[in-house]
Amino acid sequence: MDQQSSRVPRQRRRGSRYRARAHAVEIVYEAELRDIDPVAIVQDRETLSSLPIPETAPVRPYTREIVTGVATQLDAVDDAISTHLSAEWTLERIPAMDRAILRVCAWELLYNDEVDAAVSLTEAVELATQYSTVVAPDYVNAVLDAMAKRSDEVLDARALNTVTELPGEFEADDVELVESAAESEPVVDSGHFEAEVQPSAE
Repeated sequence: MDQQSSRVPRQRRRGSRYRARAHAVEIVYEAELRDIDPVAIVQDRETLSSLPIPETAPVRPYTREIVTGVATQLDAVDDAISTHLSAEWTLERIPAMDRAILRVCAWELLYNDEVDAAVSLTEAVELATQYSTVVAPDYVNAVLDAMAKRSDEVLDARALNTVTELPGEFEADDVELVESAAESEPVVDSGHFEAEVQPSAE
């Protein structure tokens, strides 16, 4: 078997959780661009996938769980992310794709005890590498790593239904990464993104 024929398509090498996260990122990103509820997008796709002749693939259960969680806990998730950004570079100033990635994986760190933090962080960096700017992986890693290291405080804050300001700020190099990302918003072909992360109908 030659090298070309032995290759496995990139999407098939990914685990089901990675594909679910990627699809959740795509939905959260699309919802922000269209200024609509991301849960409504999930519901629309579930309706389309249940037609006699499906018009889209089914939404994975974990994708639905993530999107619903992000929508429900958006303020707390955004507060937690913002804690680890510099004062000059707010969540609103970083690229929309990076916001979506951070929101999805921050929700996992804050609200899904069944997911290993290291796995969520690693896959967030992979998503940033695949879909965002060249500087995004480093600062996405910095934000989520700082959040993971404060896990006990985050969990205590979650129990109070709020996210308190956590100690610690970015180092200067991390601030520069955020500034660079804010100046280089990725151009995302949403059709390509959806084709890349859409789960199969199998």
